[in-house]
Parts: sequence; structure tokens; C-alpha cells
Amino acid sequence: MSSVLFDVPGPKARIRHRLLAVVGVVVVVGIVGFVAYRFYDTGQFDAKKWDWIQYTTIQQDLLTALMNTLQAFAAGAVLALLFGAVFAAGRLSEHAWLRGPSMVIVEFFRAVPLVIMLFFFYYGLPTVGIKMSPFAAVVLGLTLYNGSVLAEIFRAGILSLPRGQSEAAYALGMRKTQVMIQVLLPQALRAMLPTIISQLVVLLKDTALGFLITYEELLRYAGFLGGKFEFGRPLIPVSIVVAFMYIAMCLLLTALARYLEKRNRRSKKHVELDDTGKTEAVALAAD
Repeated sequence: MSSVLFDVPGPKARIRHRLLAVVGVVVVVGIVGFVAYRFYDTGQFDAKKWDWIQYTTIQQDLLTALMNTLQAFAAGAVLALLFGAVFAAGRLSEHAWLRGPSMVIVEFFRAVPLVIMLFFFYYGLPTVGIKMSPFAAVVLGLTLYNGSVLAEIFRAGILSLPRGQSEAAYALGMRKTQVMIQVLLPQALRAMLPTIISQLVVLLKDTALGFLITYEELLRYAGFLGGKFEFGRPLIPVSIVVAFMYIAMCLLLTALARYLEKRNRRSKKHVELDDTGKTEAVALAAD
């Protein structure tokens, strides 16, 4: 089999691809092995470096930092999705007085780095009499930056649908709001779901920037714990534990995306079966 953009490799090409794959795996394994050896050689796997994890107080503090990270992520994700939906609708509006300001807001907050927003909200606003807690500053920054990116994702997903979908809905007498909510969004969400989840993963990792404004999340507590002299300054062991916690949260988000995708696929099959049954019933009635 072949396609326009790809030719099926022949016997020599398959051998070359396999050889390159083996070489790549060997190189990756060698790098990982070298890093692990350096960790072992410098005593990073010694029991003394891992004593900190046995203390109940440290476990509780680590769990508290994790909950703070999840709280900032949950609030930022919900508000960013709402922000993105509202301003995507604004950018798709037929009214220039809505479309213009929406475009300016989205492009502005998408261009400003998140770190600058955090510093401005937490350190800059108090100079004019507006004080914000670290949590509020983190959530606001995550909402504005990631919400602007999500607004573009929503807009692109809706514009990618065939125009016949909206034209058919308008022909049935539906208003634009009904067309957007009942016809376009359900179809666009299926196509946008992987990209939305990817942006939520970015949002989750961006919560680590909260340590710059003293927000007590995972990274800030990891830095504090890694500098403890009574535990031998276990910066690398603490970093490994925190990294696995972030990886686990990202994998859970990916699993959620797969679950929602499978559920949408099943529901779509049910709808197709129902439509087929209705067609057959109409045909039998006609006979």
C-alpha cells in the first residue's frame, strides 16, 4: 500500500530503519545509564539522601503542596475554558464592536509571557493599592494566558467544520446561538479534545511558576526541602519524587482524554444506529 505523501519502504529501507531504531535505542539507554551511574557515584541513591521521605510531617507537607497545585490547576482550568469559550464566540461574532475588542484581548494576553503577568499581578498591582494573594495571582495569570490560547483553539475548531453544517441549521430556522451551541460546538469538541487536553497539561505545569511569587506549590516546597542540610541537601531525590508526581498527574489527564474520546465514539455509534433504525422504519411504513 502507498499514498501520495508516503512510499512504502523497500527491503533495504526497512533494514536501514531497523538499524537506525536499534542505534537510537542504544544511545538513549546509554544516556540514561550514564545519568543513573553518575547519580549512584555521587551518592544520590544513598539511604541518607532518602530519609526525609519517612517523616510524617514531610509527607503531610508534600501532600499539602500537591493539593495547592491541584487547586490552582482546577481553578485556572475552569476559568480558562470559560474565558476561551467567551472570547472565541466574540471573535466569531458578526458584530465588529465585539469581534475587534475580543481579538485585541486574546492576542495581547497570548503574547505576554506568563511570568510577566505573575510578577505584575503580585508585585506590581500593590503599588497602586491593589493587593492579591499568591493563589489569586497564579489563577488569574493562568486564566488569561491559557484562556487566550484556548480561545484560538476553539475558534479554529469551529471554523474547521464544513459550512454546510451551519447553513443547514440556518435553513431549519435556528438562530446563530442555537447553531453554535447545538450544532457546531458538539462536533468541534470531538476534534479539539486532544488539543484542549494538551493545553490543560501545559496549564498544570505552568502552576510551577507560582514559586516565583511565594505560592506554596510543589516546586516551591521541593526547593525548600532540597536545601535542608539535616537531610544532606537531597535536591535530586526530591526532584525525582516531584517529577514523578507531575508525570502521574499528566498521565491522568491523558487517560481522561482517552476515556472521553471513547465515550464520544460510542455515543456517536449509538446515534448512527438510531438514525439507521429510523430510516428502516420509515421505509417499512412506506411499503
